[in-house]
Formats: sequence, C-alpha cells, structure tokens
Amino acid sequence: MAIFARPSLLPQLACSADAPSGTGARATDADRTHLAALYAEHGARIHRFVRDLLGDATLAGDATQETFIRASKKLALLDPTMKVAPWLFGIARNVSLELRKARLRAGRYIVASSEEHIADAAAPGCLEREYLGREALRIVGAALAELSEERRAMLLLRLDHGQSYEDIALSMGCSLARVKIEIFRAREVLREAMTKYEGTPDRRPR
Repeated sequence: MAIFARPSLLPQLACSADAPSGTGARATDADRTHLAALYAEHGARIHRFVRDLLGDATLAGDATQETFIRASKKLALLDPTMKVAPWLFGIARNVSLELRKARLRAGRYIVASSEEHIADAAAPGCLEREYLGREALRIVGAALAELSEERRAMLLLRLDHGQSYEDIALSMGCSLARVKIEIFRAREVLREAMTKYEGTPDRRPR
C-alpha cells in the first residue's frame, strides 16, 4: 500500500572515477557498475523515502546522493547474505537525520509539507474524485507530520515501501518489538485522522 502514489524525480547519480570503493582504493569498473545497478534498482524508493522524511525535494536529492556515496564506500564490506534494501534505507534515514540536525544548527528549519506530494499524486479525471483524493492526501500528510521522526520513518517503510517488520528493525537499528509498537501507534494516528475526514458531512467541492 503506497501512502503517496506518485512519481519521484530521481537525481542523476554522481559516480566519478575517484569515488572511493570499500577497500579505500580508487573505484574499479566493477564497483561503479555495481553501484549503478543498486541506484537503478533502489534509487527511486530511497529518494521518495527521504523526500517524505524531509519534506523538501532539493534536500531529498542531496540526501539520495549522499546515501549512495556512503553505500559505495561500504559495498565491498557488505555481507552477501544481507538484504540490500533495509541496509540502504538505514543509511538514508541516518543521512536525513544529519541533514535535519545541520539545518537546526544553522538556524534553518525543515517544515514538512504535503503540498508537493499532493500535486504529484493527484491524477487528472473526475473533478470530484480528484478533489477528494487531494483532500485525503492532505489529511494523511498532516497526520504524518505530527508523528515523531522515528515513528514516521517506520510507518513509511511499512506502508509506502512494503518492508517487513524484521527488515524495518534492521533499517532502524532497533528491536522487532519496538517496531511493531511504533507502527501500531502510528496507524492509530492515521486511522483517527481518516475517521474524522470520512465523518465530515460534505467533502465535495463547492
């Protein structure tokens, strides 16, 4: 189930010949090919994830680049038996946290907004259906913004990216029990928000 079913404007991967490999030497053609393949497979999801966490498309592009730069440095050390997606989501979440902290130190604040997501998600068609879709997304976006960063990240990984509870625990670096509790509580917040929305007497445009 996708919370925001919309395209993601994925930035081009910066992958230079001097990009460091996992061994600390210059990246080989095999390193760059592997990284490019990872980006092609996971880049869009990582970009969407950090965009939802940061609420800023420009910052999301920077965060996506930094995520894969860091991944490129650790590729050679990655356990072949480890799932790649949870590993990348974990890096992406750490990058987004660092960006938030850097902005706070600089006295600049990231204000989460669902307007961009709503514009992306609203498909043309019946005006009433489009309006209701936008309004529902606005309600969901506002509810997500009220969640803590950790709880929001867990919920996005579960609902928008289809990650298992076990994989989310790997990404977040916490226990499986904590993941289940936090996602349950996040779902309750969303459910309450949608119940209020669905209970509105007239949701049609005037």
